[in-house]
Amino acid sequence: MITEIETYFDSGCGRCARFATPDCSVRRWAKGVLALRALCLEAGLEETLRWGHPCYRHAGRNLAIIGAFRADFRLTFPDAALLADPAGVLERAGDQSRQPVLMRFTASGDVAEKAAIIRAYLAEAKGHAEAGRKPEKRETEVVLPQELVTALDADAELAEAFAALTPGRQRSYAVNLNAAKTPETRVARIAKFRDKILAGKGALER
Repeated sequence: MITEIETYFDSGCGRCARFATPDCSVRRWAKGVLALRALCLEAGLEETLRWGHPCYRHAGRNLAIIGAFRADFRLTFPDAALLADPAGVLERAGDQSRQPVLMRFTASGDVAEKAAIIRAYLAEAKGHAEAGRKPEKRETEVVLPQELVTALDADAELAEAFAALTPGRQRSYAVNLNAAKTPETRVARIAKFRDKILAGKGALER
């Protein structure tokens, strides 16, 4: 993974084999990604690198993150639950996402067309950060598949480690396992996940 912000805009995030090649997603959307960067800097946000992506901060909070993918590029708002979204442009990141958190672009010229909206949303996010407002935490029940329940009942060490995980990490396992089509697949995944759970990690963490 990259360690310098300029490397991202020149060559990509470094997380796949397309890094620094013409096929890199960042290079594919270079014009649009740079336009988003310009708007974030214009807003007076601090530019940093988080998880291999440009992250824009204010008042000690992450307010916006730029990402480029094969089919689109995005501006994600970590505290999107605070935004009013009067233009109705925020989308969910995926089927499992509870909150619309990002603006998705499928053409580099889309950034210029939505520049006024982006400026307004960044300004609103700054205001929330300066006021110390944070999104309300919503407790959601984690529905565990029966195979995981059985494994936890039979393995005290695993059960203790799973109980110590954050709700978000517990949910990551529940989502992953519930997506499996067969009980056999779920059992196999649980066996592979054991070391991660004991290490206090979520299903998608390395």
